[in-house]
Amino acid sequence: MTWKGFFEGIESFFVDFAFAPYDALRKIAPENWLLSNIVSWILLLIGIVLFVYWMMQLSKFQTNNEEDMSLTSHTFFNT
Repeated sequence: MTWKGFFEGIESFFVDFAFAPYDALRKIAPENWLLSNIVSWILLLIGIVLFVYWMMQLSKFQTNNEEDMSLTSHTFFNT
């Protein structure tokens, strides 16, 4: 396997699979603007809900003093 084949495999993954939902939204937009925007807003709302949940969990750990805030809690701080 060559480096070229490796990078072509990465390209194939992202172009053919990972960004397929974005390609579908791009194809829908000229035909049905409302449907495209509804899907975009739903995805945005899901992201906001997950972000708020994550912040609430961080706040819960902060108030319970469960987080290790010492400099030795992570190995990359030991310089």
